[in-house]
Amino acid sequence: MTASNDMFEAKEPVTYASAVEGEKMKLSDSHSSQQLPESLKETGRVFNVTESDLLEAKHLASTFTLEQTIRMMKKVHKQHARDPNFPIEIINHIDEFIDNEDDMVANPQDHEHAIEEMKIQAALMTNNSPYAEVRAVVDNHDDPSLPVSTIRAWAMGICFCFIIASVNSFFDIRLPSVSISGTVVQLLAYPLGTFLARVLPDKGFTLAGVRHSLNPGPFNKKEHMLITIMASVSGSVPYTNYIAWIQVLPSYFGQQWAQSIAYQLLIGLSTNFIGYGMAGLARRFLVYPAHCVWPGALVTIALNSAFHDKSGEPNGVAGPFKSRWTVSRMKYFFWAGGLMFAYFWLPNYLFAGLSYFSWISWISPTDVNLASITGGQTGLGLNPVPTLDWNILAGTVDPLMVPFFSTFNLFLGGFFSMFVIIAIYYTNTYNTAYLPINSNRPFDHFGNIYQVRSIVDENGIFNAEKYQAYSPPYLAASNIVVYMLFFGLYSSTVTYAILYHRLEIKLGLQDMWANAKLSLRRWRTKDARDQESNEEDVDLLDVHNRLMRAYPEVPQWWYMTCLVIAVAIGMVGIALWPTNTTPFVVLYGIALCLVFVVPIGIIGAMTGVFVTLNVIAEFIGGVWMEGNAIGMCFFKSYGYVTCAHALSFSSDLKLAHYIKIPPRFTFWAQMVPTFLSTIISVAILQYQTRIENVCTTDAPFRFFCPGVNTFFTAAVFWGTVGPRKIWGVGGQYALTLLGFPFGFIVVMVFWYLNKKWPKSAILRNAHPVVMLNGALNWAPTNLAYIWPSVPISALSWLLVKKRYLDFWSKYNYVTSAAFTCGIALSSILMFFGLQVWNIKVHWWGTEIVDTGCDGVGNCTLLSLPNGEYFGPRLGEFS
Repeated sequence: MTASNDMFEAKEPVTYASAVEGEKMKLSDSHSSQQLPESLKETGRVFNVTESDLLEAKHLASTFTLEQTIRMMKKVHKQHARDPNFPIEIINHIDEFIDNEDDMVANPQDHEHAIEEMKIQAALMTNNSPYAEVRAVVDNHDDPSLPVSTIRAWAMGICFCFIIASVNSFFDIRLPSVSISGTVVQLLAYPLGTFLARVLPDKGFTLAGVRHSLNPGPFNKKEHMLITIMASVSGSVPYTNYIAWIQVLPSYFGQQWAQSIAYQLLIGLSTNFIGYGMAGLARRFLVYPAHCVWPGALVTIALNSAFHDKSGEPNGVAGPFKSRWTVSRMKYFFWAGGLMFAYFWLPNYLFAGLSYFSWISWISPTDVNLASITGGQTGLGLNPVPTLDWNILAGTVDPLMVPFFSTFNLFLGGFFSMFVIIAIYYTNTYNTAYLPINSNRPFDHFGNIYQVRSIVDENGIFNAEKYQAYSPPYLAASNIVVYMLFFGLYSSTVTYAILYHRLEIKLGLQDMWANAKLSLRRWRTKDARDQESNEEDVDLLDVHNRLMRAYPEVPQWWYMTCLVIAVAIGMVGIALWPTNTTPFVVLYGIALCLVFVVPIGIIGAMTGVFVTLNVIAEFIGGVWMEGNAIGMCFFKSYGYVTCAHALSFSSDLKLAHYIKIPPRFTFWAQMVPTFLSTIISVAILQYQTRIENVCTTDAPFRFFCPGVNTFFTAAVFWGTVGPRKIWGVGGQYALTLLGFPFGFIVVMVFWYLNKKWPKSAILRNAHPVVMLNGALNWAPTNLAYIWPSVPISALSWLLVKKRYLDFWSKYNYVTSAAFTCGIALSSILMFFGLQVWNIKVHWWGTEIVDTGCDGVGNCTLLSLPNGEYFGPRLGEFS
């Protein structure tokens, strides 16, 4: 977002920056002594502003003129009128303010309260974030003198990189998976960093005029966050590991040459680094704008604040039931995390029935209908209380992190799509009644798991004769709906971005063009002072952008160099081994990312819900490499991963942006751990592929490989058999392509309704893309993974936030971080202390989840006579 400097002219002839800094200095001694009048307290409630933020905004608002405020509010209204994160009450106040512009200018004395309210809102927009959830945890001040890229920060970051990459890679194939998030590293890094700051000597060296010491002073929040970013980067497993899994295992394609370490390392490094170039390009669309909130980043910052924010309200904050909470964020974090650590043993070890609390299907365990509709493991999960396990409850969406409108839209999408699944299943459409209702596995016409090696030659290439002698692949009812709505999701995403976010995209393109012209001018004149001419191209309405201008930005050529190297090593890895794939597939991934990265990124940054490109990448790759499953998988990997990593890295950039970490330090904090974690993941993959019965129903340690099975299903459908046979003319699932126009129509309907009733709070919070995304939460998950989040999200975001904003601001995100840490630490201790040694508790509460139709998952509505099969006769397949 751009703005001209004249908007910020003060009444006195001083600069905007000096006015802001002058006001900040005045506030340090005044906040504790001033009392707000009731009229301003009401303004604070309307604007979702805590008293401390309101006091600061009030001081700055006194420097604004009415004309400046009017211009500001017009810009705010233009950008946030349809922003679901921006309160509708404020938009209504701005509407009234703008509608009365002429009278206010002519008779300002008659509108003193309204003008003061708008000036306060203008001050919040300039000196803080316009969003209450950001103001709750992100500081609008900076101390550039704090050391960041220190020796101890790098030493700790690299150590944690090894730990988190090892654990996450090892448990990636477990159901349910166990992973260490960046929040766990935050928890462990603080006491370790504080300890090192206490015991290490202040000894070091000077390099390029900068002194690097073992102990540059107290362990600070910027060092802490740099370590967290390293951990976040290290936590992702290379997507190409899935290709290696289905190539190596005999239950899939059995290509033993894919066990090569060099092959796995080259394609892993390529896919892990290729997204950085796109992240650098997308910074102006996804990192700098204030409306890109990135809800996940706020949880991380909340935990950071819990450790490093020593300030607090001496009298506490008002909480529910007329209580006042004086406990610090840190102490609260340890209490909440400790309680979750202890509780998690109950549903995940001592009483597994609480985890998959399918109490309705337990009434009659062998009843197919009951298990299909209410079962939490292999059914649809229609159950008012389906789980008492936070790990499952927050597995799809964290109700404390993601805004309520996103959570509820996700649930609506899943709920309404459930009826489509039921209709398909109970009418035996596509022969689904012979299969489980909710599964991500491919089946043959006997209802058994599809044996892909029965239809390929020794090179893994499709063989038509073998195919005609065996069977077409079939999908469960839930998986059919997932694929259909995936098609709709892509068309809806692009349509939504054009209709709802064209202004933001336009501003980003303008900023990119302005920076390109500036770089050319600087290159021609060799004068670095031209940087000053770009001052107006920065989002002056966002205080965080202004503060980040104190640090040199990462040159675009750094990102481009990374992109070129990643492309080169990816091409080498594909070309030197018998992948039967063109090396130019790497460039296809970049092209697909260019189309989708901004639309998907804006939606994800505002809602916390992200669209994945795996299915559209499969569709294109399957047409291009028909019959070649591995070739299609490379198309899918580069098409999906390039965009996914660009968004993940953009999220980390926003995290650093909020904490004010110099961008160049962030760049290297992403690069180095990415390289190290890839090597670690490949090493663990080498070990895991040699585990006996891995990725089967008899796998040890619950290594059932749900992600690998989903990947294999896609490889069979989109690669080996190919989309032409399944989704082409005469294909058995061709009608599901109606999802493409369906997605376009859904967005157009909501857009029309919003235009017709612009003040409707319901329509403003209805997000068609998020709804369609919620409809994808099937196979193998179900409603049990999302419905329990809805009441908790409503409690947090609608009740507590509205009535006890100070309390919510202080503890909401800390609670989410504490629960995540408690579960992760409990899982690690549980696994390595007991489960790895096969120490189990045997009683009804632990065995009930593996019994009956829901536990076994092999009950179907219809059964086949011995020797019979459903579908087309042999030799008559499409």
